[in-house]
Amino acid sequence: MLELTILGFLAEQPLHGYELKERIRALSGHVRPVSDGALYPAITRLLKAGKLTERTEPGAGAAPRRILSLTAAGRADLLERLRGPKEAEITDGQRFFTLLAFLRLLPDRREQAAVLRRRQAFLDTPASFFYRDGEPVRAEEAGDVFRQGMLRIARATGTEEKRWLTETIAELERRE
Repeated sequence: MLELTILGFLAEQPLHGYELKERIRALSGHVRPVSDGALYPAITRLLKAGKLTERTEPGAGAAPRRILSLTAAGRADLLERLRGPKEAEITDGQRFFTLLAFLRLLPDRREQAAVLRRRQAFLDTPASFFYRDGEPVRAEEAGDVFRQGMLRIARATGTEEKRWLTETIAELERRE
């Protein structure tokens, strides 16, 4: 997901490392904070793979800034990642939100809708944080108010997400 996020933000505009890190932090927040020990090796991998370029320009202080830009190969990789997200990028809520942050960069509305339909199919499968005899436990069946709270919040969020997915898929298909 970190590489997808780097490619996505650089598809919008060239950035220096600190700006990129701040945008990633704003997107992922406290849930999945990015460390320098993860970010800069990922940038190095993308540079070596020819997916990014860098140029140096004077910084506001004494140190020069490395400005990162997306290459044609980087854009192609980004679009491929958006077209065919891994299963975990569909089923994990935070990863899916990261994917959503850049899905507009995929130019084909049918491909955008296909990604959303995968999430919709996942949400339509009965699931729970808790199971009893192999069956998902509903909020009303949970043993305590805290688990009930978890399940009620998840149900409300899921209901709204399903509504949004249905509306957005229909809109994308109308625009074709």
